[in-house]
Amino acid sequence: MLWPRPGPRLDTDRMVLRLPRPDDFQPWAQLRRQSEAFLAPWEPQWTPGHLSKSAFSARVRWAARSAAKRTAFPFFMFDRETMQVLGAITLDEVRFGPAQTGRLGYWIGAPYARQGLMREGIAAVVHFAFQRLDLSRIEAACLPENAASRGLLETSGFKYEGVAQQYLQIDGRWRTHVLYAMLRSDRRAAAPRAALEG
Repeated sequence: MLWPRPGPRLDTDRMVLRLPRPDDFQPWAQLRRQSEAFLAPWEPQWTPGHLSKSAFSARVRWAARSAAKRTAFPFFMFDRETMQVLGAITLDEVRFGPAQTGRLGYWIGAPYARQGLMREGIAAVVHFAFQRLDLSRIEAACLPENAASRGLLETSGFKYEGVAQQYLQIDGRWRTHVLYAMLRSDRRAAAPRAALEG
């Protein structure tokens, strides 16, 4: 089954989540540039062309292809009132059949951190994954010292599962991560506050 264009849209109390479009480039690049010091300790090292228009165009094309094939859903988060880009949540490595799993990744701009927006967005994406895609399991990982991210996952209903040695290159170094997961059967995933469209 292919997902029809323009892809899914998720609505929450304060946000709209949708796939990126070409005209999102300037606000996205501005927010990423403004938040570089805030994000760099927790992300793979940025390439020299990370904020270029050509790299963003490739990102948009990948998002459309991935969503159409249902292998990944890279949602940008927008303020409902202003439609300002706030951050992004990506559900990727989506697999069907015996596995029925996906992996969650996310970032938020420095001006919008610690306002409950990411928790609200994750609730919407979790609901989409379990109810619309019929996934059974969602995984996530973060650095052990990233207390904010660990707290976010735990209060969102994810459960700690263990440690993965040298899991990802973060800020130029191979780093051990802690692993979390949520199951569709988990009661805390049963009723997130989100409306789905598209």
